[in-house]
Amino acid sequence: MGLLDFVKGKNKVAEGTVEDADNNLYHTVAIGDQIWTVENLRTTRYCDGSAIPLVTETSEWEYRKIPAYCWYGNNRSKNKKYGALYNWYAVNTGKLAPKGWHVPTDDDWGVLWNYLVVNGYSYDGRKGGDETARSMAAKTDWTGSNGSGTIGDDLSKNNSSGFSALPGGARSFHGDFMDIGIRCRMWCATEVDESFAWVRDLHHGYKKIEILRDYKCCGYSVRLLRPLM
Repeated sequence: MGLLDFVKGKNKVAEGTVEDADNNLYHTVAIGDQIWTVENLRTTRYCDGSAIPLVTETSEWEYRKIPAYCWYGNNRSKNKKYGALYNWYAVNTGKLAPKGWHVPTDDDWGVLWNYLVVNGYSYDGRKGGDETARSMAAKTDWTGSNGSGTIGDDLSKNNSSGFSALPGGARSFHGDFMDIGIRCRMWCATEVDESFAWVRDLHHGYKKIEILRDYKCCGYSVRLLRPLM
């Protein structure tokens, strides 16, 4: 896999792909010493070939404590662009990612955040500035917002890191679909306690990457990661 210099010089874009158990192909980007998938995960099978339970019914999704995935609005046509939504119990199987890859831990997300802060990926280019949300957000699909430096303020200024986050929405612990076009929530593999796990949240009106704890039975997007070789 070759590497090309990216626009900021210190960042590298990895000319590579990785394939999931469904043979979906994902492009990758190297940010600092980490390689991330550029698209959200959309596999319907674990890496061992077994099926991930697809749950469409609200009553079956609500407060579920075993693995599940779905498509936003139960509309699979959105799967290629936004990926699937997984509950944390599916993440915790350790079987979503192909060999050599993993769902990022809370520490992994922290490494990414620190790299963006130290290397001047704040919306105003300041080194040490932590308002880095727009550097991770894609240039398309986000609902507009009026706040200067927010993701939705001027989409043409987004995505300097190449992470390309899209606002694929979420599924609540009650089973309701919400926030497509305005929010991207991505799981950490790290739990908080019996009921909660850590989440990274990008919102069209935010300047910062928010760190949240939420119910493990929620449906959120998943990105994959491996160290830069």
